[in-house]
Amino acid sequence: MTHVEDELSSQPECWTRAAEEAAGHSGALPGAGERVAIVGCGTSYFMAQAAAALREGAGLGETDAFAASEFPGGRSYDRVVALTRSGTTTEVLGLLGELKGRTRTAAITADPRTPVMSAADDVVVLDFADERSVVQTRFATTALTLLRAHFGLHTDAVAADARTALAEPLPEGIVGCDQFTFLGRGWTVGLASEAALKMREASLSWTEAYPAMEYRHGPISISTGGTATWMFGAAPEGLAEQVRATGGRWVDGELDPLAELVRAQRLAVAVAAARGLDPDSPRNLTRSVILAPDTE
Repeated sequence: MTHVEDELSSQPECWTRAAEEAAGHSGALPGAGERVAIVGCGTSYFMAQAAAALREGAGLGETDAFAASEFPGGRSYDRVVALTRSGTTTEVLGLLGELKGRTRTAAITADPRTPVMSAADDVVVLDFADERSVVQTRFATTALTLLRAHFGLHTDAVAADARTALAEPLPEGIVGCDQFTFLGRGWTVGLASEAALKMREASLSWTEAYPAMEYRHGPISISTGGTATWMFGAAPEGLAEQVRATGGRWVDGELDPLAELVRAQRLAVAVAAARGLDPDSPRNLTRSVILAPDTE
C-alpha cells in the first residue's frame, strides 16, 4: 500500500477527532460576525474556498478565500486564517509576516516544529492528520472538517459517508477514461477543483473543474465516450441528461461532498496504478514549496 492510500483511508477517524476537538480551538478560529479571509496554496487554497463559502453561507460573516500569493493587501479583515500542512510554504509565511501586528492571524498546520508556529498569532496543530506523502489527502480534509465543525455544519453522517466511499467500488469502467471533469456548486466548487488537482498530481490525468452551470458554457464540448463528468453535490436540473447525450459518462455525487472527494482520491490512485505510476512520487512536485531568496 502506498503512503497516499494509507493516509486517505484514515480520513473518517481523522475527521471524527477534528470535530471533537473543534470546540477547544474556538479562540483561534473566526468568531461570528468577523470579516475573515482564508488563504492557502494548492490544495489548501481549494479547502479555503470551500470553507469560505460554508462560513458565509451559514450567515457567520463575510468570508473571502485567496491564494496566499494573491492576497489583496489593501483590504481590511478582522482575521486571516492560513491553511498550511507543512508550515514552511514561502507564500504563506511571507503573508503572515506582512500582516503581523496589524491583522489577527491564525494558522492550521500539521507540524508544530515549523516557522508558522511563530509567524501566526494563533495556531491549531492537527499533527494526527500529518502525512508522509507529497499528495495531500487527509490533512486538507481534516482541516476543512475542523472549520466545518466550528461553523456548526458537521455531523457524524459525514464520517459515515467517508467509510462508504472507502468501502464501495469505484464506478465500473471509470479508471479507463481518458479525461475527467469535476463540477461543484457553492462550497463544493473548491472540492471539485481539489479532485481535479489530485488526478493531475497522482496520475498525470487530463482533468478540469468548473462551477456546475459553467460547464454548459463551452467546456461540455470536450465530453465524449471517453470522458467522465463527476458532480459534487446536487446537480442543476437537466445537466446530467445533457452530459449523457454527448456519450460521456456522468457520475452523481450521492454522498456528502467531502466523502465524494475521498472517492475521487481513490480514483486518482487507481488511475495511477493502471498507468504504472507511483502516486508517492508525483512528477516535479515536493511536499512544500520553498522559494529560494532573491540574491540580486
